[in-house]
Amino acid sequence: MFAIDLADDAQLRPLEVWHAEEFLAHMDRGREFIGQYIAFPDRAVDLDGTREFLRTNAEKAANDSTRLFGIWIEGTLRGGVLFPVFDAAGGNAEVGCWMEPAGAGRGLITKACGVLIDHAVHVRGIHRLEWHVCTENEKSIAVAKRLGFTLEGVQRENYLHRGRRQSTEVWSLLAPEWRSAAS
Repeated sequence: MFAIDLADDAQLRPLEVWHAEEFLAHMDRGREFIGQYIAFPDRAVDLDGTREFLRTNAEKAANDSTRLFGIWIEGTLRGGVLFPVFDAAGGNAEVGCWMEPAGAGRGLITKACGVLIDHAVHVRGIHRLEWHVCTENEKSIAVAKRLGFTLEGVQRENYLHRGRRQSTEVWSLLAPEWRSAAS
């Protein structure tokens, strides 16, 4: 299995079905924090549901679509990054992230997203990346800014989450911008 070092004590690895128990424990530790803005913690509430969530994502990855990667800190799964949308033929992808409180504030999300963006741009030929974030999620917005994304607009009250309408900021990053920032 491959792993990419993000720090001396942190690694980025693919999240697979056999991680279901570990992923469920991770969700249990961070469910409310992570679930403030995203829905998948509400789907991974028991072992069968967690396996189904990871299995569904594995099938999407096999079809060159969605991909999930975990961030392990000192051997414990604490967060992750993903491509919620990956359209290689169209040259478009969306990048996303999550982290439980015990892993937050170390810059690991920014580093891990940089790995995904590098792969998308340099290996897969993705031209446009998007970052969709609740307008209230200041930490995720800060990551988008650090990565060089540009705010394109706000989709007002477009996302019903836990019985409340949230607005979504849409940020974008084009491959030439990423390449330029790296040089």
